[in-house]
Amino acid sequence: MARHPLIGQPAPPISLPGADGETYTLTPGAKGVPIALFFYPKSGSFGCTKEACQFRDALAEKDLFKRTKIDIVGISSDPVDKQKEFVEKQKLTYPVLSDAKGEARKAYHVGKGLLGLAETARVTFLIDSKGVVRDVLDTTLNYNAHVKFVTKWLDKLEAEEKKAAETPAPAGGAPADSAAPAPTTTAAPEGPTLGELGKAAEAVEA
Repeated sequence: MARHPLIGQPAPPISLPGADGETYTLTPGAKGVPIALFFYPKSGSFGCTKEACQFRDALAEKDLFKRTKIDIVGISSDPVDKQKEFVEKQKLTYPVLSDAKGEARKAYHVGKGLLGLAETARVTFLIDSKGVVRDVLDTTLNYNAHVKFVTKWLDKLEAEEKKAAETPAPAGGAPADSAAPAPTTTAAPEGPTLGELGKAAEAVEA
């Protein structure tokens, strides 16, 4: 499968009606937290219900999801009333948006699934805290793979942040440590040596 064109690129901001009818604006990177943006074929269908509930349970039960403060956002082409019914029935705790006009699908290059049988393919975007799309999982049939995909990436992002947090200390300290002795080792011998040579020369001349 070809590499998705958004990988490594800033994730497009989107504004769509949510299950409550209110406009929900997603601006990746604005809150400084990672985002799992998942497109799915149809609210209420078997696979989509399983996937949506797996994300709901991960937010409630997985420490990794809590620690990283990840935002989960679901999108399908279903109308607002269908999304409202879906959210209430499954007790979903994150925004589920209605992309009835296909605006978000177009922005994120999401096509149809199941050889065109599904209006929307099952595609999950992992967006980092800076708003950059790090990876994309496109598999309509394997609904179980999407939470695992996000979990794997959250582990990786957490490791990256930990490494970045540790790096400045040695990097900031090393130059200071190495710079401090430098003048001592380099300049100190030169000063006394020249002075001593001068005195020795005066003594010889005298």
